[in-house]
Amino acid sequence: MAVSADAQAAPVEPPPIDPATHRFECRSCGYVYDPEEGVRKLSIEAGTPFAALDPASFRCPVCRSKVGAFKDIGPRNKPSGFEENLDFGLGVNRLTPGQKNVLIFSAFALAIAFFLSLYSLR
Repeated sequence: MAVSADAQAAPVEPPPIDPATHRFECRSCGYVYDPEEGVRKLSIEAGTPFAALDPASFRCPVCRSKVGAFKDIGPRNKPSGFEENLDFGLGVNRLTPGQKNVLIFSAFALAIAFFLSLYSLR
């Protein structure tokens, strides 16, 4: 099966991002509303997008701020940082916040293990 040169050179488009999956962060306290989790404390089911919440009755479960105090921080798997900086930094800038946490804390654990191994030297 032959593939044309046009098909090989065509850029691959990333899948479209559904705004209903975006997370929202409270600017007052830092609480993050994730539609995949919902809020059990307020009886909000998992899968409820932020836009479907009632602006008159929804309050931040931590600080009781209104819907206007929340800002869109994008989907869960979006790399953190400014878009123009994602191509710098040995690929670390493209990691998600969870991946960065694993990298940082595993480096701390390795440094502590190396430090403690110095006690075995005489």
